[in-house]
Amino acid sequence: MKQTIQHCLLAVGGLAAYLTALPVPAQIEEIVVTARQREELLADVPATITAFTSGEIERAAIQRAEDFIALTPGVSFVDTAEVGDSQVSIRGINGSRDAETNFAFIVDGILYTNPSAFNREFADLRQIEVLKGPQGAVYGRSASSGAVIVSTNKPEHDVGGGVKASAGSDGAYYGSAHASGGLADNLAGRIHVDYRDSDGFYNNTNVSADPGPGKHTVDNFETYNINGRLLWEPADNLSVDFRGHYGEVEAASIAFNVAFHLQDAANGLGFPLLNEDVNRHAFKFHPNIAPENDQKTLDFSIKVDYDMEWGVATGWFLYSDIEQSFLADGTSAAFNFFAAESVCQMSLAATAANGATPDPLPPPQFNTGIPFDSNNLLGPYTPTTCEGAQWQERNQDDISFELRLTSPGEERLRWQAGVYYLNLEREVGVASVEDRGVGFVAGAEIQRALIGEQTEALLYDRFDTEVFAVFGQVAYDLTDDIELAAAARYDSEKRKVASLVPAPARQADGGYSNYSDYIDYTDVATDISFITMQEGDRGLFFPFGLNPCEGRLMDGQGSPLNPAYVDFDDCVIRDSIPDRQETFKELQPKVSLRWNMNDRWTFFGSWGVGFKSGGFNNQGSEATVDLFFNSPEFNPGSATGAGLSISDRFEEETSQAFEIGFKSTLHDGRVSMEGAFYHTLVDDMQIFNFFVGPFGLLRVVSNIDEVSITGAEYALSARLNDALRIYGGGAITNARIDKNANRPATVGNRAPYAPEYTFHIGAELITPFVFLDGVDFEGRVDYSVVGPTWFAEPQEGDRTPTLFTGLGFGFANQTKARRDSYGLVNVRAGLRSQAWGLHGVVKNAANAKFLEEVIPAPEFGGAFIHPGTERSYAVELSYEF
Repeated sequence: MKQTIQHCLLAVGGLAAYLTALPVPAQIEEIVVTARQREELLADVPATITAFTSGEIERAAIQRAEDFIALTPGVSFVDTAEVGDSQVSIRGINGSRDAETNFAFIVDGILYTNPSAFNREFADLRQIEVLKGPQGAVYGRSASSGAVIVSTNKPEHDVGGGVKASAGSDGAYYGSAHASGGLADNLAGRIHVDYRDSDGFYNNTNVSADPGPGKHTVDNFETYNINGRLLWEPADNLSVDFRGHYGEVEAASIAFNVAFHLQDAANGLGFPLLNEDVNRHAFKFHPNIAPENDQKTLDFSIKVDYDMEWGVATGWFLYSDIEQSFLADGTSAAFNFFAAESVCQMSLAATAANGATPDPLPPPQFNTGIPFDSNNLLGPYTPTTCEGAQWQERNQDDISFELRLTSPGEERLRWQAGVYYLNLEREVGVASVEDRGVGFVAGAEIQRALIGEQTEALLYDRFDTEVFAVFGQVAYDLTDDIELAAAARYDSEKRKVASLVPAPARQADGGYSNYSDYIDYTDVATDISFITMQEGDRGLFFPFGLNPCEGRLMDGQGSPLNPAYVDFDDCVIRDSIPDRQETFKELQPKVSLRWNMNDRWTFFGSWGVGFKSGGFNNQGSEATVDLFFNSPEFNPGSATGAGLSISDRFEEETSQAFEIGFKSTLHDGRVSMEGAFYHTLVDDMQIFNFFVGPFGLLRVVSNIDEVSITGAEYALSARLNDALRIYGGGAITNARIDKNANRPATVGNRAPYAPEYTFHIGAELITPFVFLDGVDFEGRVDYSVVGPTWFAEPQEGDRTPTLFTGLGFGFANQTKARRDSYGLVNVRAGLRSQAWGLHGVVKNAANAKFLEEVIPAPEFGGAFIHPGTERSYAVELSYEF
């Protein structure tokens, strides 16, 4: 693959040199961007930007985030566990799950802060800009690696509209419609609706969990969205822009298999699949629970622009509400947590009886041929009830506004100043749930059933955040060809966390009950009724003799749903989990210099600071890790067990980024090129950690002390003649861990979620169709590649103690946990007139097999792996009026 990249780079370089001397008649479209919150030519912005115009968006079949990210050098995308759970890596910096994003997301000039807002349908688009490098000085918190700026089509007074419909493989259907027109002399409106439905690529072979013939339960997806926009212009210098959006998603979740990396056990037992290469895994899906994933989104905004002689006053307000939850099979079977339950034994017997069928369960989740009791290695997501279930909820409300003043763009000195405010409330809950083999109640009752009588472990918290920021920027033309710009922003972010896990019940005599009766608990803030325990519920499960308070605490009573309620030093149960709060502050400056050497070449350099606020994990995370992983029993021979430094609080992430680059427009605008070298130093990089054990599931954010990133990227677009355009680009990123107190052995490893390289090449042909007057043939082919990627801090050769080490399984080796490079070919071709279009679309045309994500769980001894998309095709019909 490295030789292929070198050959591609040499070919692109040679082509660029050749094109500078090639006479061609057509020109590339000049693009106006808003990266610095004012309209400027793309060539005049001292930063690296990949921009997509409306025509390119249509011809490249861009409808979701992964579509344009694949065409952006230095950027990669992961979308797996649930619909709102997308991860974007930009120049080696990734957005950690359960923290804030690493980039600013702006829609029609308004900043969206909910991480789940990004993974949506991108419809009715006018332009997309992907701005790379720290943008905190302009957009503030969580813009440490860049910004994605989306512009949709504005309402127009002329009446018009259009429809689009497509049908394709795997039961995929898509439809959209839009209309625009004047509602009054100074008021215009626009509405856009869309619908998407797909059975997905993968089948659940467990018939009992299949909701109907032909209906997949692994990765099915259905969504609809309604977008409305009103533009009111009561005066020539005043505009008021109203936007509203509502959408729903009903989909599957957790389409994962498990690959173990227990090298010692694989060698000792002669069972190679205990140390499996994630890229060679044969995926099979057998959950007895049909996974569910629901999301509801409501947002509306108002933006006001008032033009004055000396500048423009802009103010906007946004309300956003996203509610999402999922239910799926759990992981407890790997620890025999529910092994004694009668429903587990019954389902286990039924599954074993099915083992001789042509489609047996894939080892090592279940294999009767291995030389020890298969119950000891029964992994997650099987047809049995033994793994229980997992439930997660993430709801967030945002209220934010911004006021700013911007000087005219034609002056030699240009400036901007403003203030920003954000208030958000987020609830995050994760539960391990008993599966009684009778399914789960649908609708509103599911929450009571899961967080109530079937819950075995629960982390559930309310997070409140309040942000104040002031910002400003100036740009001054030192000469007609040289611009010096400086910007700064100061963010103050106050964060609070309050646990919503119900407290253990206390009897009248001051002791703790045996949970023989239902005990209702209602939290006023959430209006959710909980049932803490009932007879027989075990709460936290202590394997291998790990309970340090055995015989002195909870004797015969079970235990609290969350270990934060237990003081293991004094072996007493607390009455509450205390609230916590902290304020994170940071000044984010940026300085840039741009030199227009001539009308063909522009050079620039910049230095800037990025900032992601610290915050809180679910309360009880630290106690869980200390109890189950940092106990000496976890790692025999070690006084500290795993020695992990996981806290209920994680640190803020800061970075300093240096960039030098160039932009070139050659051959009378027919050829454009840009390139950049960058170097970034990151302190306390926020990273996602996934822990699995007898406690169920745990998702936490921790910090890597120091990471250094060095890279380069290049992009080219050339119009060879009136009909044909070729383009391409690539980036090489070397992101290394320099210091890591949490896992010292990982120093020198690559930063997680940062591909070694990304590149793409493509060609686009638009020419008159000889058989029909007024009709063009449109054809486009894209080939994109994502390089090898590590997703965990432990990597090649690193040996990690696991939950099975104390049972004699030895250590895990992460060498086979790296995702290999992969390439995807997408094709779109068809006919287009001024009014109608008919096209065929093929994605992943070569049907490449690849992994979407490898969620590492080193202390579990493996990883949870998600397959990538398979080949799909569709026929698309559109009409504009």
